[in-house]
Amino acid sequence: MSAFLEQVLTAHGGLAQWQSYRTVIARLSFGGFAFATRFNRAGLLERTIRIQTQIPQVTFEAYPQPGKLGVFTPELVWIESDLGKKIAERPAPRAAFRSFRRQLWWDDLDLLYFAGYACWNYFTSPFLLAMDGVQIKELSSWQENNETWHRLEVLFPEAFPTHCRKQIFYFDQDFMMQRLDYNPEVFASWAKAAHYCFDYQTFGGIKFPGKRKVVPRNKDHTSQSFPILVWIDIKQIDFE
Repeated sequence: MSAFLEQVLTAHGGLAQWQSYRTVIARLSFGGFAFATRFNRAGLLERTIRIQTQIPQVTFEAYPQPGKLGVFTPELVWIESDLGKKIAERPAPRAAFRSFRRQLWWDDLDLLYFAGYACWNYFTSPFLLAMDGVQIKELSSWQENNETWHRLEVLFPEAFPTHCRKQIFYFDQDFMMQRLDYNPEVFASWAKAAHYCFDYQTFGGIKFPGKRKVVPRNKDHTSQSFPILVWIDIKQIDFE
């Protein structure tokens, strides 16, 4: 682990504190233009999700409606009743996005896969950068909002459930994560996003951005203010 990454993890609460938890339980609301363009507004609802810290698995309570549960894993997504009976499932969910239909609209299992891997990445960052197989490289600094931000280029393993293999993470002078750049390949092959983190809050000794917003990214790495593709507001976080 690089000295810079150690400072980043310490600023966010420390790797030892993070590894003492197995599950993040987050109460949040999220939505945005990306969901509207795929004709699935289920993401606009406030809900509770359970994120596993050590493995890529996320459970969405009351999904897609009360009395049901949505579960994301990289190899399989499914919806089950509150009694544990599977109602619908989809193996190899990422491969399904190659079909033309996904460019027009998403069903509940499509949204479950997208929101599942995205939330797992977001809520485990920046600690997921210390996972086995993740490669990081320091880049030149970046000027934004009259501040100088440090940048890390991150290369995720081939099968890692994320937006795209190569991403850029931005950190301020206090080593707090301010922005992520990625290409959300599942949403569209041409899409380029800048994901901002702000309004940090501390839960269980770990610092999380209370608000996030994702906007289009230009070729020169600057960002646009509109439309807001995705927004996330955190209500409460607990741990197990």
